[in-house]
Amino acid sequence: MLPGAQPAVVDGRHLTIEDVVAVGRHRAAAALDDAARLRMEQTHAVVVEALAAEASVYGLTTGVAERKRVRLGPDERHAWNRQLLRSHRVAQGPPASDELVRSAMVVLANSLATGAAGVRPAVVEAVIAALAQDRMPAVRTLGSVGQADLGPMADLAEGVVGDSALELEPGEALALLNNNAFAVGAASLAVHDAELLLASLDVAAALDLEAFAGNVSPYHPAVAEARPHPGLRRTIERMGGLLEGSFLYQPGAARNLQDPLTFRCVPQIHGAARDALAYARATVQTELNSSQGNPIVVLSERRVQSAGNFDVGPVAGALDFARLAMSPVVAAAAERAVKLLQAPLSGLSSGLAVAPETGDDGLAELAVAVQAVAVEARSLAHPVSADLVSTSKAEGIEDRATNAPLAARRLGEMTGLVARVAAIELVIAAQAVDLRGSSPLGRGTRQAHAAIRERVASTGRNDTLPADLEPVVELVASGYLARLDQAPEVADPDEDRC
Repeated sequence: MLPGAQPAVVDGRHLTIEDVVAVGRHRAAAALDDAARLRMEQTHAVVVEALAAEASVYGLTTGVAERKRVRLGPDERHAWNRQLLRSHRVAQGPPASDELVRSAMVVLANSLATGAAGVRPAVVEAVIAALAQDRMPAVRTLGSVGQADLGPMADLAEGVVGDSALELEPGEALALLNNNAFAVGAASLAVHDAELLLASLDVAAALDLEAFAGNVSPYHPAVAEARPHPGLRRTIERMGGLLEGSFLYQPGAARNLQDPLTFRCVPQIHGAARDALAYARATVQTELNSSQGNPIVVLSERRVQSAGNFDVGPVAGALDFARLAMSPVVAAAAERAVKLLQAPLSGLSSGLAVAPETGDDGLAELAVAVQAVAVEARSLAHPVSADLVSTSKAEGIEDRATNAPLAARRLGEMTGLVARVAAIELVIAAQAVDLRGSSPLGRGTRQAHAAIRERVASTGRNDTLPADLEPVVELVASGYLARLDQAPEVADPDEDRC
């Protein structure tokens, strides 16, 4: 747990993506809010009333799916709850990471805390206790089509309930299964990482511009005034902060009146991705404080009714949109890196070799690597929310899927690959900056260049390629570069290492 980290408040109303990251990745604590506890007690009382009246309620007094016609007697319901968890443990594949499982657990707790599922506060407390004790169930990653994450959530619920003294009451097993906490937890991590990565790619693009001795005219604030998209405006503001004080603003610094589009249109390319990620964030944020359960308790009417809120198409679609918008970003990053290695375009030596007369090809082969990784990243942009599938369950009634877990997983995988593209791009840009020798660099790019050089040395005469770029990949993933326009000097993450 991060020193000084505040517990995430589980109240069904105010959980944020940052809370999920804190609990999932940094092991912050979680605590059930008193008002949420009272709301859960009130909605659970409605469930008790429905049971006492022997009302026909899906998953409470009846079976589920194609067994919904089966009436469950009072003496059957406890055993049926436990069997329901076990019968849904159909997930496949490798186990999820602890950070993903913890993220899903806090999302589950907050969803139940809305009160819509009608479960007791003790159920949420059992989940929170498992988080506090770091008891991570083994949750397999594959097997959910996104109409409630039944398979992974069965693994999670069985682990939590099996390791506790909690005895489930009618409807509580279904509530633990019938939600999308696994997909929404994964989406929270993926959106957070994609936002940090895009901010790091701004830094790489700014350093590219100095390496290329590019024209800063397309980064003037008037460009955003003429086309006022929020993402475009924010990108121009950020690039201005990163390049503040750069030699590029000196008269005659630009080599070209018009640079290649991947240099000239960074505000438009990154701006579109910013807007897409903002939409994804807003959608996931709404889902974090929602209930995807079926049935739901309507407290004002004191009844339990069926619902289809497990259909999280908005989440899947928003994540698809984010990946599609990131695809041009990574393509442009790779193209800029390649152009810096090409003498006719960069005005520097081929491959940025220090001694090209010796046959040294410098960093030329990194062009192959950066394009290979970029192609793999872009292959993950294909939308998955349009792939509608049916199952044999419920006699054909379950004939739709959102594929939200896959959409989230692909954004996470894409982010990991693009971080490598950014690392290669930064190493190439740093070499070009060294060869060009123009100064000063911008306020943010100067710090970025220094951080790169602390991890990877400049490639000199007869040197081989850097053997390992992992330290630069870690630099990108750390979020350090994302903060470079926020203050005159930002501490390098390596300075905190013991």
